[in-house]
Amino acid sequence: MAHKKNILVFPCGSEIALEIYRSVKNSAHFNLIGASSVDDHGKFVFENYIGNIPFITDKNFINAIKKIVKEKHIDAIYPAMDAVIEILKKNEKSLGCKVISSNSETTQICLSKTKTYRVLKSFVRVPEIYSTEKLRESPDVFPIFAKPDIGYGSRGAKKICSVLEMETHLAQYPSCILLEFLPGDEFTVDCFSDKSGNLLFAAPRKRGRIMNGISVNTKAEKDDSEFQAFAKKINAQIKFRGAWFFQVKRDSNGKLALLEVASRFGGSSSLFRAQGVNFAMMSLFDAFDIPVSVLRNNYAVELDRALGNSYQIDLKYSEVFVDFDDCIYLETAYVNDTLMAFLFRCINAGIRITLLSKHDDEKLGPLDDLLDNLRIRPIFDRILHIRPDQKKVDFIDNMEAIFIDDSFAERKAIAEKFHIPVFSMDMVEIL
Repeated sequence: MAHKKNILVFPCGSEIALEIYRSVKNSAHFNLIGASSVDDHGKFVFENYIGNIPFITDKNFINAIKKIVKEKHIDAIYPAMDAVIEILKKNEKSLGCKVISSNSETTQICLSKTKTYRVLKSFVRVPEIYSTEKLRESPDVFPIFAKPDIGYGSRGAKKICSVLEMETHLAQYPSCILLEFLPGDEFTVDCFSDKSGNLLFAAPRKRGRIMNGISVNTKAEKDDSEFQAFAKKINAQIKFRGAWFFQVKRDSNGKLALLEVASRFGGSSSLFRAQGVNFAMMSLFDAFDIPVSVLRNNYAVELDRALGNSYQIDLKYSEVFVDFDDCIYLETAYVNDTLMAFLFRCINAGIRITLLSKHDDEKLGPLDDLLDNLRIRPIFDRILHIRPDQKKVDFIDNMEAIFIDDSFAERKAIAEKFHIPVFSMDMVEIL
């Protein structure tokens, strides 16, 4: 690739966008720029961030995107939400850059479940769609499953057990379609098709624990032949390019039935990235007509997800004073990798690092030997090895520093004398 490509990720706070970031952030080929209409988690993650983008329903949305494309020299936009994919792909020719997605016809099919079922019903098992009239006349059909024709996550999705419950739900979610209830296990099949439409990858994972429509616990299925056949049938009828996925569920007879198809990668497809299959990166290379292939490591992975924290802290400092015992070096005789990651970020930022330690050489072994054995001596700009009876407060000589130590007494003394920020070990994650 001749030069590093600028990729605009929008909206950059969605789960899809965050996975794009994790997948591509260290690439030598692509530079990520995040953008959102509403400030959310993306603002904390993307180093290059643009806020206050008009909503996609705003008449000025496309013009606003065009302006960003021109000013930021954007080579491609990576849309990170289904409705955004559809509108950007439809306007791709006027945007002045590529849109990372399948073609517009495919995105429109995938946006609507009824359109998807109509296209695929002759080739794969799709759930039966009921009319309200039939359900009123034949209440024995219940339970059924209601979900929006156009939508994502679990918004408006519900198992319905009676006519009254159906009427109540439709009053709140009038765009829902009423589907055959499928009682079996649910799976996501993550796929990748190249620019020629060749299906290069299709692998199923069981949807374990689900939160807001996203599988937050998942692991790959060992026997994937049934799912591979299903994927090939879908790929033969709908023209995909790049990452895509579909969801299936077993019916009462154990047969797979289609739930939905999406022209993007799945929120928990990072399960396969853990084995070497980077859907976002492959989609980017393929979009720029660079041939891709799949290299998947052969080991088992289980993915479990939970809410995580990111912080933006209004704090500037030129030096870090950090303790050794029970901070860098823990009692179980290993290096604190969270703290070490922070110290390496300090090195990247040109921030001075001073080791300030009361390490007892006689009881715990020579500090110099430990630093050498742990291979971390070179990261320190200076090492202040003081006696156990000395006070660390007497060695602070920079009023633009921060202090990290597990001792409350040491932190308190330094905070009270110098009024500089002090941090216990549980606080390192915010730095």
